[in-house]
Amino acid sequence: MAAVHDDELMNRVREGDTDSLAHLFERHHRPLFRFFFHLSGSAGLAEDLTQEVFFRMLKFRATFQKDARFTPWMYQIARNVHVDHTRRKQNEMPLYDDRTDTEFEPHEPGMSAELNLLRASDLAILRKALQRLPAERRELLILSRWQNLRYEEIAAIVQCEPGAVKTRVFRAMRQLSDIFFRMSGRKAS
Repeated sequence: MAAVHDDELMNRVREGDTDSLAHLFERHHRPLFRFFFHLSGSAGLAEDLTQEVFFRMLKFRATFQKDARFTPWMYQIARNVHVDHTRRKQNEMPLYDDRTDTEFEPHEPGMSAELNLLRASDLAILRKALQRLPAERRELLILSRWQNLRYEEIAAIVQCEPGAVKTRVFRAMRQLSDIFFRMSGRKAS
């Protein structure tokens, strides 16, 4: 099934072959989890929201247009899921789980203990800095830098021009950098 493109799989789901959704889940649940984790800071919440996206993809499969691209459509659903959750649980979202997840706190075996500690500290500061960005900028950075989507794909998701996405991502990166260096007490190089 690896040779079948995501767009074709979703077209099959749209036509009633709901088993094809399992293949899409295998391909996309990890990137969606990371997207939600970086947005919310909670691994448990990220898991729940990821499942909700696939539930909605099944429920609203008829809205997938035959010639549409799957990835932007999926992330539009993911954005809606996150917005709906945020509206319902505005004051209950933690910045980050207390536990450390090795997927998000990489340990480099070749690095010294001091460098690994510094890297972990920088990642913690980066996460806090990311949470201080306005939601729209945080979302753009996550889509472009952590999800590795192209500006054209992001433009389809947020419904604007690719040039506008590029400008917004640049401004978000600059703001994130300013916040990070303020929080870390270091000067930007």
